[in-house]
Amino acid sequence: QVQLVESGGGSVQAGGSLRLSCAASGRGFSGSVMGWFRQTPGKEREFVAAVSRSGTNTYYADSVKGRFTISRENAKNSVYLQMNSLKPDDTAVYYCAADLKGWNVYSTSYNYWGQGTQVTVSS
Repeated sequence: QVQLVESGGGSVQAGGSLRLSCAASGRGFSGSVMGWFRQTPGKEREFVAAVSRSGTNTYYADSVKGRFTISRENAKNSVYLQMNSLKPDDTAVYYCAADLKGWNVYSTSYNYWGQGTQVTVSS
């Protein structure tokens, strides 16, 4: 079991930055691929970024590539999402998730989810 709690969301103007954090507890964090997803009302949950178990490898959705950076600190059971050059289209609830099995961009493959944190970007 992995419990996940996100923090760091808020409201920011376009062009600004936010850093999301996800604190994990329970067994399995260091053995999990960690991902960030986002969702807006009426839309499916969308993949944003993923980081490998060691933190060496990362993968991003095209829509955030070059603006967002995912990282993790296994010693602190934490994963982060640094978001720069934010746009109004980035407005969503952001979720942290853990995948015990493999490297994947599909939300259905992730085993554990946080409760989400709201990010609002105004123009």
